[in-house]
Amino acid sequence: MMKSTRQNVILSIIEKENIETQNQLMSALAKRGIKSTQATLSRDIRELHLVKTMTPDGIYRYTAPAEDEKPEYDERLRKIFRESVTHHADAQNIIVIKTLPGLAAAAAGTIDSMHIDSLVGTLAGDDTALLIMKDSESAKAFCSEINDML
Repeated sequence: MMKSTRQNVILSIIEKENIETQNQLMSALAKRGIKSTQATLSRDIRELHLVKTMTPDGIYRYTAPAEDEKPEYDERLRKIFRESVTHHADAQNIIVIKTLPGLAAAAAGTIDSMHIDSLVGTLAGDDTALLIMKDSESAKAFCSEINDML
């Protein structure tokens, strides 16, 4: 199943049902014939910017942010990225990003939220983040985008 289809089903489920946990969401997806791993579901929740809000009954449930909240969230992440990165370089399909101390995870999180097709994954320490790209051409192209953001 395509990610966009699965994510649309997730949005439909949380709109209609009080879903409190990832396990409940996974079960609701399974009832609709969609199998998902916990890791995939966590990624979907993060990408959809789902949050838990309290219902009038005092139950916490997943909800989607209003459409006008998403651009502000993305811009805030991009600002974190611009203000934290001190240096970057590519080495074949890997990009090394140096940040101010303690900010590598914020920079990597910003990049993860950008949904870059050629990004395989990120790994962050205290002041260094590694970006693994599909190939060296993708790494060079993304380094150019980093230059534009900075």
